[in-house]
Amino acid sequence: MTSIVLALNAGSSSLKFSSHRPLADASDLELLCTGEVEGIGEAAHFVARDAVGETLADRASGGPGSQDSALAAVLDWLDERFKGHTIAAAGHRVVHGGDAFPAPVRIDDTVLRTLERFVPLAPSHQPHNLAAIKALQRSHPQLPQVACFDTAFHQSQTALARAYALPRALTESGIRRYGFHGLSYEFIAGVLPDLLDAAADGRVIVAHLGHGASMCALRHRRSVATTMGFTALDGLPMGRRSGALDPGIVPYLVRERAMTIGEVEDLLYHKSGLLGVSGLSDDMRDLLANDAQEAAEAVDLFCYRIGRELGSLAAALGGLDVLVFTGGIGEHAAAVRSKVCGHAQWLGVEIDAAANAAQGSRIDAPSSRVAVLVIPTDEDLVIARHTLRLVHGATTAAPPSRAASQ
Repeated sequence: MTSIVLALNAGSSSLKFSSHRPLADASDLELLCTGEVEGIGEAAHFVARDAVGETLADRASGGPGSQDSALAAVLDWLDERFKGHTIAAAGHRVVHGGDAFPAPVRIDDTVLRTLERFVPLAPSHQPHNLAAIKALQRSHPQLPQVACFDTAFHQSQTALARAYALPRALTESGIRRYGFHGLSYEFIAGVLPDLLDAAADGRVIVAHLGHGASMCALRHRRSVATTMGFTALDGLPMGRRSGALDPGIVPYLVRERAMTIGEVEDLLYHKSGLLGVSGLSDDMRDLLANDAQEAAEAVDLFCYRIGRELGSLAAALGGLDVLVFTGGIGEHAAAVRSKVCGHAQWLGVEIDAAANAAQGSRIDAPSSRVAVLVIPTDEDLVIARHTLRLVHGATTAAPPSRAASQ
């Protein structure tokens, strides 16, 4: 039987997956397929694609479904599609590992109990991440599972970079900047040497722009500073999240607008960002295609805030050598990249408009003092590599050559 490593990313209404087959020498993994169950809780829909994006399955799952039934649908389909293969281990994206987990870890009951403590720090993500783990424990109790954390990559930051100006007792209790999207940043850090040679270890800022959005400053391919902090609500405006705001707004809303804490949380996590500013959509594609002034204002604010954070992160690095765009918006929205780079001209950023419009992987102009790259991220591959390493001792936690230091 051939082993499969499964990577899972569970959300509130979706379960994304990919399956990977270890190469014969265990030096890396081959992607077999990707897919997801969407609409969990409403009208579940199963989609799977092969390694080049060709559709292998596309069907309604029959009813609203749950994490358990979504996982069962994925496992049943994999069993049918890849006969002669067996799932040897599963790795999960887990948003918050706190200070307890500076690196991926094999999951047991003690680990799960610890991860439950971080639910209040990532209420939109952590409960669903853990639900998928528990569902797999119920259906396959002997299957090794690994948790891979979005916070772990940022453990390289100094205590100064992670601190808030709060009483020391609160800081020591764990209220500090953690940072997120670490699996994406880890992937980018791992592939930079193959694209830039020595410049990969220079002053790099990565913009992970999607429905959730953040930025990270790298030096020697290690996290120096990032825009997200204690929770994944901080930093840039996002699809529905507000990003950074004056903390005084929260008590004002409670005191003067008579909002409950739950209502404020719902406002900041689910009704703000691109959706809140535009009043139209949380999808950048919709906003870029819409002529309404409100749509343009939402896009402009998103790009302006990226430009401001870019300046802050460049200050933390003492300059800028490389700017990388990744994530769904970063990889596909040429107009957003153009606006952001316009805000960064003072840093020496100049782009080739034709290369940008053509979705090129290298979009800086010859006169630019800063290299500008567009790199598709692959968090699933990072998860699968860590899982294989922890379960079977393979050396694939990062790209096999010139991997990023952790």
